Amino acid sequence: MMEKEKKKVLIVIDVQNDFVTGSLGTPEAQAIIPNVKEKFDKYKNNNDYVIFTKDTHQSNYLDTQEGRNLPVEHCIIYSHGWEIIPELKLYAKEVFTKRTFGSVELAKELLESDYDEIEIVGLCTDICVVSNALLLKAFAPELKITVDASCCAGVRPETHKAALETMKMCQINVIAE
Repeated sequence: MMEKEKKKVLIVIDVQNDFVTGSLGTPEAQAIIPNVKEKFDKYKNNNDYVIFTKDTHQSNYLDTQEGRNLPVEHCIIYSHGWEIIPELKLYAKEVFTKRTFGSVELAKELLESDYDEIEIVGLCTDICVVSNALLLKAFAPELKITVDASCCAGVRPETHKAALETMKMCQINVIAE
């Protein structure tokens, strides 16, 4: 009996100008971009699904709960900082606009598509990557969810590591540290 082919999806979280070279950019974020590109190529060559997310805020960001706690304007809709970085923009054919760290809507959409495996890469490990990974795990505890640490960067190296440890404790497969 032939084994059914596994359906896989790669989620590329928030590789936007503001998180790489802009208002919240870091050297660590810049350093992972070649790894993310390589991961994207692997998925596309296998005809697997790839979806990019975009952190999205309105012009009143500083007046929001998040803005009061992180008072750095970023990813304001239609701004340069909101755009996917130039190195990956041409590859971002499927884009999901999210307005929160972790998106329940994205999780539901992916789970309705009956994927066998979900891999997550991107920015920031300690905010949006961990939030989306934990949401998916909460909705589908038996689903294989992987985070490739070599394709992620956090706000700070120590919080990146802490987020990876949190995900490991919640039975998310963390690879390539």
